Amino acid sequence: MNKINWGRVLLGGVVAGIVIDVIEYALHTYVVADQEGAAMKTMGVHMINGAIPIFLALGILTGIAALWFYAAARPRYGGSAKTAALVGFWVWIVSYAIPNVGLGGEGIFPMRLMCIEAAIGLVELIVATIVGAAIYKE
Repeated sequence: MNKINWGRVLLGGVVAGIVIDVIEYALHTYVVADQEGAAMKTMGVHMINGAIPIFLALGILTGIAALWFYAAARPRYGGSAKTAALVGFWVWIVSYAIPNVGLGGEGIFPMRLMCIEAAIGLVELIVATIVGAAIYKE
């Protein structure tokens, strides 16, 4: 089994994280901004000061995690876009699908809103992982 190239995990992960952050920006600024704003207003909450850098950091960390899992899966499943897409799917399950459906099911946010975010997140994670994986070399 080959050793993981940590420099490339970080580089590819940061690039994947930038893809995630750009798509998240578009999603929350243009697609679901009104729905999220209405839901948060109904709950009487607002974003804390400094929330944007936190979300940007989470996007980068998610990208790095996806590339780490890709690097671990690569010797077993091959260094292909299909492997990256499968890794992106499983990272999406844990980091987007389960939390979003949970927030919708608990009534914290509308289920429709959470499903929209999860669906876009699926495409986002797969694309980001494939882009990051293109940079990864052992």
